Formats: sequence, C-alpha cells, structure tokens
Amino acid sequence: MLQKCEGIVIRSTDYGESNKIITIYTRELGKVGLMARGAKKPKSRLSAITQLLTYGSFLFQKTSGLGSLQQGETILSMRNIKEDIFLTAYASYIAELLDKSTENFEKNPFLFEFFKQTLQLLDEGVDPEILINIFEIKMLSVIGLHPQLDSCAVCGEKDGTFHFSIREGGFICHRCFEKDPYRLQISQNTVKLLRLFYHFDLNRLGQISVKEETKLELKHVIDAYYEEYSGLHLKSKRFLTQIDNLKGKFI
Repeated sequence: MLQKCEGIVIRSTDYGESNKIITIYTRELGKVGLMARGAKKPKSRLSAITQLLTYGSFLFQKTSGLGSLQQGETILSMRNIKEDIFLTAYASYIAELLDKSTENFEKNPFLFEFFKQTLQLLDEGVDPEILINIFEIKMLSVIGLHPQLDSCAVCGEKDGTFHFSIREGGFICHRCFEKDPYRLQISQNTVKLLRLFYHFDLNRLGQISVKEETKLELKHVIDAYYEEYSGLHLKSKRFLTQIDNLKGKFI
C-alpha cells in the first residue's frame, strides 16, 4: 500500500554500497523506518530527501516493518543548520532524543509540530541552548516523566524559595531544604524558567535573553534529572558536550 505524508528525517544510515535506511518522523503516522534504494548514489533522486534533518513530502510502500521509499520532495532543507557544525550538533541531539523516546507508528501530531517548529527556530537563529532546554523539558512527559515543578515535592507549598531535588523529583521549598542536603541550589530565575518551559507554548517564544549563569543552572538541572530518571544515553549528547566545550574556546 502506497502512503504519502510529510516528515522529517531523524536518522539516516548507510546500507550496503548504494542504499540508505532512514527514519522519518511524520505528522500522520509518527515514526517510520524506510529503505531508500540507491540513495547513496550522487545522481539519485532520493539523495537530497534522505539527508538528516530534511523536512519533506515522502511517498513510500508501507509495511508493518521497514517500508520502501519511492520518491520524495524537499519542503525545507534546514540549510543554516546543515552549514553550521554547532547547530548541526544541537539539531542531531533533539532528533536522537525524539527517536529514542518514541515507538514506530506511535502517532502524535502535536509532537511532530513541536519538533518541526524547534528545528525551524534553530534554523532561524534563535538561541540554541534555550531551544534545547525547552525541547528536553517538553519531552519528559513523552517518556513518562513528570517532575514536580508547580509546588514543593515534599510539603506541597507553592510559595517560597525553591531549589531542585533530584531525589524528590522536583522543586523543594526553603521549609524542606534539610530533607535533601544534596539538592541543587539554583537561582529563583532558573526556577521560573524551568516552570515556564514545562508549560510553555513554543508559538509564544519571542526574543529571549538568558544570562550565562542561568543557562548553566538550567543545563545542570536538566542533565542531572535525565541522568537519574530517563534511562537514555545518547551519543549525540556526548558529542554536543564536546562541541559546547570547543565552542567556548572560540568565544
């Protein structure tokens, strides 16, 4: 059965001398794996459409396993991302995070729109570190994690000074600080941003400016929470850390 839908390439792997196996994330079907025969050949009509992070329209033979890509047409190539090693690293990370957090044919049109929108904002030059933070926090519910960000995870109070407790799985207030001596001591601005990003609609993102120390706190909290609860160990995350360290040397 032939199926046509829009999708974004989230994984592309060489197969044999001339073929590729790609994974696309689609609005209509969720995640789909496809064999693209001859796509590695320079003159192949499938060469461009099978590049990582390409947003396009795909026509394929649908099966319960690996489908067969027949043809495709590029809608958006994400050129700025692909021409920048740092942006490519960020985009590759969110693509792998999406890939590892979803099952094949698990339909989620809202997640597709969110992923596409994040890539477009990244391509348009919006702060990549903040976009990654928002994406990571939004993906928590997709993988079944729900940190307590609306009130104290211990006593339930909604007002006061908050830090983040990995052990308690969310914010703890000043009344409960002694419950976790290993809590992450963060600024109240970081508290506000974590809460905002969790409930945030990306359509409302305008110009956003975040101090470097706040970015470091956000990264520390999110990385520690993922490490403790997600069970995900992504190659692209390690590479992104190396790239960030390299980037720091050029600034």
